[in-house]
Amino acid sequence: MDGTGKMNSLEFYEHKVISDPEFPMQIFENHGEKKGEYFKPHWHEHIEMHYVLEGHALITVNQQEIRAEKGDLVIANSNEMHRGYCDGTHFRTLCVIFELGAFSQEIANQNIIVENVVRQDERIRELMYCIYQETNEKKIGYRLMCKGAVYELIVYLMRSYAAEALTDQESSKRLKRLERLNTALSYIREHYTQPISNRELADAVNLSEDRFNHLFKESMGVAPQQYINEIRLKKAMNLLKKKNGNVAEIAYSVGYTDYNHFGRQFRKMFGCPPSKILNQ
Repeated sequence: MDGTGKMNSLEFYEHKVISDPEFPMQIFENHGEKKGEYFKPHWHEHIEMHYVLEGHALITVNQQEIRAEKGDLVIANSNEMHRGYCDGTHFRTLCVIFELGAFSQEIANQNIIVENVVRQDERIRELMYCIYQETNEKKIGYRLMCKGAVYELIVYLMRSYAAEALTDQESSKRLKRLERLNTALSYIREHYTQPISNRELADAVNLSEDRFNHLFKESMGVAPQQYINEIRLKKAMNLLKKKNGNVAEIAYSVGYTDYNHFGRQFRKMFGCPPSKILNQ
């Protein structure tokens, strides 16, 4: 996925460009069985849908972890943070991404938010399999068929699964929250090798410490210091695999000043001591 952003951080915001006005969408498959993220946390103005074709998918939208089974549809509305995770079992999903305004400015102007998961709906199954089949076969007129299916899908979701309609003020507030979160995440990525306090992060986004802590945990699912710790440990894991120094040097390079504390945290997260990774 591309990433040129209009804000300071490019880490989680994606500025999507779908340049073909005749086919204003992206359609592709995600599949695999390797444990871990298959798409990283991100957000954008477009609507992103994941329909499970095989197995099950673990997708988090706005910190709601959704286990989607075959036949389920997961929807990330505009400006909702989302990520995908595989638990080590085979899965296959069909992903459809589009800007609502490219299909209907009238509906887009209403700022309607639909439910994040729709389970086992026969009409959705028919429409998604139409998109899947047309995209794979690419017969004459397949783009028109896909556009028609997406038009039907939009109307059906808005009529049957609308959760709420945001006012312009609410929509602006949601975007501001994401911008603040993006700034904080960017700051962490740039300074994780140094001590970072919650107060420091709160100042960076012009919030009180209490409000910032609430915003961060609500959006990311973990407290700021836990997130910082995870970033450091993942960086340490990469350095250990590359043999970039001994354990103590690597611990210090990612922001730990206490070697024993680093060892305990590493074992807790990865299930083994850092020396085991270094000696593999």
